[in-house]
Amino acid sequence: MAIHSTAVVDPKANIAESAEIGPYCIVGADVCIGARTEIKAHVYLEGPLEIGEDNVLFPYSTVGVAPQDLKYKGERSSARIGHRNKIREFVTIHRGTEGGGRLTSIGDDNLLMAYVHVAHDVSIGDHAVLANGATIGGHVTIGDWAVISAGSAVHQFCKVGRHAIVGGYSVITQDVLPFSMTVSEREVKVYGANVTGLERRGFPAESIERLQKALRLLTRSGLNTSQALARIREEIPPSQEIGELIAFIAASQRGVIK
Repeated sequence: MAIHSTAVVDPKANIAESAEIGPYCIVGADVCIGARTEIKAHVYLEGPLEIGEDNVLFPYSTVGVAPQDLKYKGERSSARIGHRNKIREFVTIHRGTEGGGRLTSIGDDNLLMAYVHVAHDVSIGDHAVLANGATIGGHVTIGDWAVISAGSAVHQFCKVGRHAIVGGYSVITQDVLPFSMTVSEREVKVYGANVTGLERRGFPAESIERLQKALRLLTRSGLNTSQALARIREEIPPSQEIGELIAFIAASQRGVIK
């Protein structure tokens, strides 16, 4: 096991033999680190925290610390990180709270760039990218393949749908539609489907066009949401993506950005 002589590792930590702990890292009790995960230098890890395999944590990241929620009273809660994630410099990831299921979770193959903040009880899927300085409030859910661009903030309890991209320096206060490109200027608007991202991931042109039409009906037709959904059901052939879009809207508690 490669643990640098300057690292401070609690004897109650569970570290795989093939993991690496770099200089001046601090690893607390109840921290579990999986195979081939590399903790580079000056990283602070506090448990309960589970980190899977083949992750890389860069210098000055802080993972698993107590949440900033004033309602947190020291109850036992945890953070969980999957496999093959890259967590860059000065990223902060906080544990969950009693009011949010006591768990902050990050899936597999995600990239969290420098200075990203992931608050308590957040759930991030797989293959997401959170660019520099993105701030994710408590209880937020981020779907697979979503992109949160630099400097953007997502308000607590919001949801970001799968394959969505949030443009730089946006302020997100409602749910972000899956497959959409959503940008905040003076007000938040949907600009249509995330065409480039969907093409890169192999979505057929027909599926993308159907999504474009559905999003146009939702955002540019002048119809209210119920009327737009009725038109979508009438005019657009059903598909998995259209079904997911409709189900996302139906399940939204904060309303969706249009």
